[in-house]
Amino acid sequence: MPYGFTAEHLALIEKVRTFADEVVRPAAYDYDRKRELPMQIVAQLGELGLFGLPLPTEYGGAGKDYTSFCLAVEQISRVDQSLGVTLEAGVGLGAVPILRFGTEEQRRTWLPDLAAGRALGAFGLTEAGSGSDAGGTATTAELVDGHWVINGSKQFITNSGTPITSVITITAVTGQTTRPDGTTAPELSAILVPAGTPGLQVGPAYDKIGWHTSDTHPLTLTDVRVPEANLLGERGRGYANFLTALDEGRVAFAALCTGAAQGCLEEALGHAKERQVFGRPLEANQHVAFTLAQMATRVHTARLAWVEAARLLQAGQRFKQQASMAKLVCSQAAAANARDASQIFGGYGFLAENVAARHYRDAKVLEVGEGTTEVQLGVIARELGLCGTGFGPTPPAASVPDHCGAAPAVGERTEPAPLRAVR
Repeated sequence: MPYGFTAEHLALIEKVRTFADEVVRPAAYDYDRKRELPMQIVAQLGELGLFGLPLPTEYGGAGKDYTSFCLAVEQISRVDQSLGVTLEAGVGLGAVPILRFGTEEQRRTWLPDLAAGRALGAFGLTEAGSGSDAGGTATTAELVDGHWVINGSKQFITNSGTPITSVITITAVTGQTTRPDGTTAPELSAILVPAGTPGLQVGPAYDKIGWHTSDTHPLTLTDVRVPEANLLGERGRGYANFLTALDEGRVAFAALCTGAAQGCLEEALGHAKERQVFGRPLEANQHVAFTLAQMATRVHTARLAWVEAARLLQAGQRFKQQASMAKLVCSQAAAANARDASQIFGGYGFLAENVAARHYRDAKVLEVGEGTTEVQLGVIARELGLCGTGFGPTPPAASVPDHCGAAPAVGERTEPAPLRAVR
């Protein structure tokens, strides 16, 4: 079996690939021009069971391994990154935090609809002054008479304004925490805010250069009141818990990038075989053939990277470094393949109706979302035990190599990893 996939994995690939080619691809350009999320196709993704693939059966999921979910994301992203990230974020940002850190009541309240694709969840982390560094979070939540009163704003929040958005997890400063050395830091917590809660305002969708049909909005929270029981996980553990979910999400995001790289290869390969130039197929030019060979190698390397990270995740082993490596390698593969595919297409590679052209436009955000390229290098360097990463403040002493010495941190950093900059 290629890449160690099982027969069940291969059957899933075939099913999702067929759906992507027959349903998603023909409609992608039309929805891209309209800049709207195709809700009927999202519903079909739910009917196929894709939103519930990695979720337990007791909450309406399929109970499959994480590799299965990544394979579905890869196949959808091969023809449409916007729909691919809708699926990836709906699970990774919407459902997984509730599954990992929610109470049993919270899981049974939110997960069945999220698993079925009847609802979408979002995670409100990024702010104008806090992207990769959550220590700059300005949104606050004060406990008043058994309710959290939330005030602040969020940016770049995926799946936050769809007709079926049901819940948005908001990170907010809920107080101050004192470290063992006597210094203080913001106490960050995560709180579940149902869509439609009074005071929660979803701003107009962003005018993005890519991912046109992905639903992305700014949020404003003005005296938003939710019950105290809507706290997700322990108070003050919002940052640490999100880092755990983020590592998982990076593996699926790497699969999304691999799908984009694969889609570019397929489009360019088909064109090179069909296009006649100077009386012979375009593929007969050595430069074109070598370019396609490089593109295929990038896809293979990218898939190896995310599959290995998923294997470690599923085995319960530490996978932080492999997740960042996969995200780094796969996003670079997608960007390079998109550039090469557009070049092979020539002028047609500059038209938005061309799948490869849309990948070229969309690929830039792959090097930013889920943590920038620089963020991934910082994570990898820290995992190698290096202290001079040049990335952000030094984390708490417990996660710093002995030879690095102590340094003050911003926020509570119980894991030596940054947050995604755009999502």
